[in-house]
Amino acid sequence: MIFTVDPSSPVPLFEQLAASVRSELGRGLAAGERLPAARDLASSLEVNIHTVLRAYQLLRDEGLVDLRRGRGAVVTAQAAGYSPVTAIVTQLVTEATRLGLDQDSVISLVRKEFAS
Repeated sequence: MIFTVDPSSPVPLFEQLAASVRSELGRGLAAGERLPAARDLASSLEVNIHTVLRAYQLLRDEGLVDLRRGRGAVVTAQAAGYSPVTAIVTQLVTEATRLGLDQDSVISLVRKEFAS
């Protein structure tokens, strides 16, 4: 597992780290696999441990990892087969529904983007 962050990026470090973990999930981390200990990862990335914990908590809230005291962050069964594209589509559908767009309108917009 290789996790990276860019301190010069305008994206908060915890969001970068969460995105890096999601990327690794997309590459096939298996359910039950443990992520690096927060303290070790913070040390290797030269970030505050709270940055790592916040990223892990974000992933927990998304249902991708389970946090257990003494056991650390563990990939959930829900995360097996995770695809970043699926997550984006889910966000698209949620936002479109919130805005009152119907399925045909959203599909039309997606097709238009692919055509351009």
